[in-house]
Amino acid sequence: MKFRNALVAATVLALPVAAKAQPITGLYIGAGGGVNIMQDESAQIAGGAVKRGGHLQTRVGPAADLDVGYGLGNGLRVELEGSYRYNTIKGLSGSTNAGGQEQKFGPMFNVLYDFVGLVPYVQPYVGVGGGYQWTQDRNLHASAPGFTATSPSRTVGSIAYQGILGAAFPIATVPGLALTADYRFMGLVGHRNYRGTVDGVPGNIRLNDDFNHTILVGVRYNFGVAPAPVPAPVAAAVPPSPVSRSYLVFFDWDKATLTDRARQIVSEAAANSTKVQYTRLEVNGYTDTSGTPRYNQGLSVRRANAVAAELVRDGVPKTAITIQGFGETHLLVPTGAGVREPQNRRVEIIIK
Repeated sequence: MKFRNALVAATVLALPVAAKAQPITGLYIGAGGGVNIMQDESAQIAGGAVKRGGHLQTRVGPAADLDVGYGLGNGLRVELEGSYRYNTIKGLSGSTNAGGQEQKFGPMFNVLYDFVGLVPYVQPYVGVGGGYQWTQDRNLHASAPGFTATSPSRTVGSIAYQGILGAAFPIATVPGLALTADYRFMGLVGHRNYRGTVDGVPGNIRLNDDFNHTILVGVRYNFGVAPAPVPAPVAAAVPPSPVSRSYLVFFDWDKATLTDRARQIVSEAAANSTKVQYTRLEVNGYTDTSGTPRYNQGLSVRRANAVAAELVRDGVPKTAITIQGFGETHLLVPTGAGVREPQNRRVEIIIK
């Protein structure tokens, strides 16, 4: 009860520094530490005339991991994990004395998905992984009336798989930094044989069913998060420039090509520009918030260039056109990150 109350109090106190969860974009690194709980392992001991079976029981031990990954900006991310788990053996069913140590280490490749905006200030995630783990068992021994089995240190490799369930807690004061907590279930494929002696003759200890329940807490840093922009100073009000007319040209998602309807609007703008006295035509490109800010900036410029080229084909002098790209800023329809909003995928033609 005391631990639960402390956890609730810590969460409440941390809320003022919590940041709104955003999709991970670009490179990130992470590290965590915690505990590993092994399920009982099935064991078969054979040597000479001795054949015995049972289940090894282990104690809770430490665990740690290091991760390096890449976020695609849409909730999906991939990562390479290096993990370590350690447990001591406390007994074997059917024996009076058993012991030893087991440690596992190796790389895992994970695919994860972050649920952005599902819970305020928290970003839940799920994932699956596969890889390879080396299992080192040291000083395996078991004895009971009628037999004694021992095995020296030996390392055996196995294919491994895992499932991941966790949550991240972004820190507002350090953009890109987040606390993490997750549960990982990892299993090893097949069995592992450890040679040794059984009642003084060569024998074998075979271990199966290596299932692990790992709880980790840690930190993660995303290099793709830009610092919050500093508000620009408020400039003195100036009389607005006379605007004859503005035109909006809309684009399909992730496209910079003009549709037939878009060409009609550009043609109308070009024709009307000849009916008024103008100093220039501004062509400003924008995107929605799906994709990374860097990619969206380039896409907005490509859209503006496509409209400007169409204006030139319709008779507007190239020297009268100025082109700008604003990326995912200045949204026509305010949205959160990662939202495909058709009204925000546009180019505005302003005749001044």
